[in-house]
Amino acid sequence: MFGGLTERLQAIFRDLRGRGRLGVPEVDAALREVRLALLEADVNFRVVRDFIERVRSRALGAEVMESLTPGQQVIKIVHEAMVELLGSTPVGLDLGQDLPAVILLVGLHGAGKTTTAVRLAVHVKDRGRRPLLVGADVYRPAAGEQLAVLAERAGLPVRVAPAGSDPVVVTRDYCRQAPALGCDTVIVDTAGRLHVDDALMAEMERLSRDLRPRETLLVVDAMTGQDAVNVARSFQERVPIDGFVLTKLDGDARGGAALSLRAVSGRPVKFAGTGEGLGDLDIFHPERMASRVLGMGDVLALIERAQQAVDEQTVRDLERKLRADAFTLEDFLVQLRQVRKLGPLEDIVKLLPGMPMRGMPRGGVDQRELVKAEAIINSMTPEERRRPEILDAGRRRRVARGSGTQVQEVNRLLRQYEEARKMFRQLARWQRGAGRTSPAPWPPRRG
Repeated sequence: MFGGLTERLQAIFRDLRGRGRLGVPEVDAALREVRLALLEADVNFRVVRDFIERVRSRALGAEVMESLTPGQQVIKIVHEAMVELLGSTPVGLDLGQDLPAVILLVGLHGAGKTTTAVRLAVHVKDRGRRPLLVGADVYRPAAGEQLAVLAERAGLPVRVAPAGSDPVVVTRDYCRQAPALGCDTVIVDTAGRLHVDDALMAEMERLSRDLRPRETLLVVDAMTGQDAVNVARSFQERVPIDGFVLTKLDGDARGGAALSLRAVSGRPVKFAGTGEGLGDLDIFHPERMASRVLGMGDVLALIERAQQAVDEQTVRDLERKLRADAFTLEDFLVQLRQVRKLGPLEDIVKLLPGMPMRGMPRGGVDQRELVKAEAIINSMTPEERRRPEILDAGRRRRVARGSGTQVQEVNRLLRQYEEARKMFRQLARWQRGAGRTSPAPWPPRRG
């Protein structure tokens, strides 16, 4: 998401940085391009108008005009204004003290409510809560079965309203049973409904009135574009919406919904779905999202992802081997597997500041290259993995046949291994020269 918008904004900012002085015409020309970029990204036109006016009033102040780096100051102002637009600070769930705390998920057909319900249950479970999933969709075929299958995969208890039953009555009963099941949080997955379907909207009102949810979250498909604003208004007219969950942020959405919702509705975006896994639900951080939109990366998100995926014992073993200059192909294979755990490489690259989006391969980075590298190393004998210098031409042909690759690909992998080994050797020498007792931990520890 945001690929096209980020490219446009980065081009505008490169032009600003290249100017020694900025006057009113230069600022107006840059903001005209920013306005067009936001409109093309499907941001609500009223939101764009207010955003540009806010940036312009600050950009034409003495802070910028008298600065030695006016271009950088304008970029800083745009970043701050975008953070304000997105909500300034992250807003999590407010579950209160009453048990069970009920979270009601509502939204249109196909927005991703069922998957979001399970992801949200995983999220609250990771924070020490005991969630119960309740399926209140008695209309969509196999809706309850989908929820049950996902809940079983996540190891979560689930109750599903039978087809043809009154979802309000059944869901209320399940919520009352939650304490006896040892659950302190109930997440209700409701039926998808069009905001023009009065009967289903009335049913949603009854659910809200009878369950008295602690939180009502509107699940919005990020690919909805400007219509997301109309959807939010329609739902807010019928039930009190406490916040939004944006889904499919890893897709080809232009980003308009993410940048418009809070400004128009007054309610925060609380979570963002960023992948295909049940753990791919992130708390929405406005400052990080603004940095990503402007091409500044999101290093904190990358660190958090690494902390979840990388095993600390593996890091310690690697440190020890680097010190002894004993980095082998077996260790190289371990590092490749750790990288695969971090997720698609194109997603990792997007989190790095300053990485050009235009240089990315069409369709992203091919994960099959990592799989192929792993197959090549697995086709070697233990002795060859420990002592790759013994891999002569005959052995390399055997490895290529065993891994279903070409000899050239085996040679390329060995060159990559040697480059990595050389880099690690230089790092180890630098650390010894700097007098460090131990290398910096990776992933970095929080706190």
